[in-house]
Amino acid sequence: MLKMMGKACSASSNSHYCSRRGMPFLHSTPLVVVAAALFHSQSNATKSRESHAHPPSANFLAFFHSQSSYPIASRQTHLGNRPNIIVSNVEDALKVFHEMLHSRPPLPSSVIPFNQILTQLSKLKHYSTVITLNRQMLLCGIVPDNYTLSIIINCYCHLNQMRFGLSVLAQFFKLGLQPDVFTFTTLIHGFVLHNQVPEAARIFTKMVEGGRCKPNVVTFTTLIKGFCKIGNNSAAIQLLGKMDERGCEPNIVSYSTIIHSLCKDTLIDEAFNLFSEMISRGIAPDVVTYTSLIQGVCNKGHWKQATRLLNEMVSKGIFPNVVTFSVLVHTLCKEGMVVEAKTVVDMMIQRHIQPDTITYNSLMDGYCLRGEMDEARQVFDLMISKGSMVNVQSCNILINGYSKGKKIDKAYKIFKEMRCMDLVPDTVTYTTLIDGLCKTGRIQEAEELFSEMQGCGLLPNVQTYAVILDGLCNNQQLSTAVELLRELEARKLELDIVIYNIIIEGLCKAGEVQSAKDVFCGVPSKGLQPDVRAYNIMIGGLCHNGLIIEAEKLLREMGGKGCYPDGCTYNTIIRGFINNNETSRATRLIQEMLERGFSADASTMELIVDLLSKDTVDPALLALLKDSV
Repeated sequence: MLKMMGKACSASSNSHYCSRRGMPFLHSTPLVVVAAALFHSQSNATKSRESHAHPPSANFLAFFHSQSSYPIASRQTHLGNRPNIIVSNVEDALKVFHEMLHSRPPLPSSVIPFNQILTQLSKLKHYSTVITLNRQMLLCGIVPDNYTLSIIINCYCHLNQMRFGLSVLAQFFKLGLQPDVFTFTTLIHGFVLHNQVPEAARIFTKMVEGGRCKPNVVTFTTLIKGFCKIGNNSAAIQLLGKMDERGCEPNIVSYSTIIHSLCKDTLIDEAFNLFSEMISRGIAPDVVTYTSLIQGVCNKGHWKQATRLLNEMVSKGIFPNVVTFSVLVHTLCKEGMVVEAKTVVDMMIQRHIQPDTITYNSLMDGYCLRGEMDEARQVFDLMISKGSMVNVQSCNILINGYSKGKKIDKAYKIFKEMRCMDLVPDTVTYTTLIDGLCKTGRIQEAEELFSEMQGCGLLPNVQTYAVILDGLCNNQQLSTAVELLRELEARKLELDIVIYNIIIEGLCKAGEVQSAKDVFCGVPSKGLQPDVRAYNIMIGGLCHNGLIIEAEKLLREMGGKGCYPDGCTYNTIIRGFINNNETSRATRLIQEMLERGFSADASTMELIVDLLSKDTVDPALLALLKDSV
């Protein structure tokens, strides 16, 4: 197994971890009540307005939803009074193109109908075909104009051939043409699309410094979207401020893009400041703006604020769409309020707002988190009955639910059903199933599945290796796990602290504390710092082996390393001192723990009660307990 794993190490990438943080929730959430009120008070006029709202897609800010036609849609006046050429498929487009190419003389104006064909093919996402046809046009002497070249740049951008896109600019000057705002905006969007935001910013700067071409609101907003995409909210806000300096008025999309990014990064106060600025400028928020804010406050557990926003948007005649309600369903499910989430979904259906895949996935995940797998499977079957609603993530959710519940055979069944639904398992699918097999002691099958995964061309990520290492450590194969870790390090795979925590814990459980210490102390040399969990594992291992002085020394050094002890740290070391008959030192740590706002957990309290039941009790412990009551 080790040899097989090693083959995939060098090509693996970083894992993507998803965490779920619990939040204190009210026993009866106002969100459900407000949602119900929204449905029952909705007028026909509002329903009509809703149909013109933003598309109910997973992406709140799909600004370039059909970007292939962006330059074209903005410049239809270029076509003059000629009848538009409409084609619905690539075969018709090619037929019309070749008829025009061979039946018309190459007059200067003849490029316009060809542009129409290229536009239609671009909308159909046949970018390579557009580039090929453009070459045929050049061979036949049909001279391109600004519009043609902008289409070609757009196609290169979508094909992630940015170097060729830039080279088209040279054709402009060769033909005596001047690139306009649409040309530059198309290039900037191409770089943003492929996460080359610094290059997009460079094009923008050249455009501004050139002076001949003034960026418009779409240009600014495209680059703002790029900055938000890489998490540089400050640069996005600065660029928003420069719009006024350049005489360009920001619009709702400019503001909503940044508000969404701020909310995603839980910078709620900054998002509301921008929201207030937007309103003060007379820019009315829409359903996208409100949905971003609602998602932001829900993620922070600010339920009253979410309720206020829902009421506010409806009072302004903005009715929540499927995305808004999906946010509510996800939030409720994350907090274990699946009954309330199901109520929201039922109300959506009653009011003819059809839940989408994201809505149902959230509901299914909510049932899985509660271990209610029969209900989760019912949602899955409902999605299948509706046709084409189930995606790979849907299957991953259900596989994870079954695996967590040790129902690995049912998880395997879903895995096999994916093939029948023309769904291709991804790295997450395999990793989840391997984890389930490892946790049920089926290491041989996990090994076979890992081999199958690589045979399908899928590369294991750090999370995959974390699952395998954990499985080896928990199934009496510690030496294999350590050997695999060394192999991963030798292959220069970028590991994280989770990987090392697994090995440290495995060594501690096996009583190999010195080896655990060696790994722990070697973590900084790997470019990592031990987190609070690493310290807790190491302190627990030291205490378990009677090395309580070393354990306390480790506790004292945590703050200096920028990693502060939590409740688990204190409970671990207090239990260690009590179990090693160091009651006085344990009492001192109990007092320190209480002063820091932490409390004893059930295991620690059980040991304290045992101490109190003895004939002789430490007076300091009695005094401490008396003061804390």
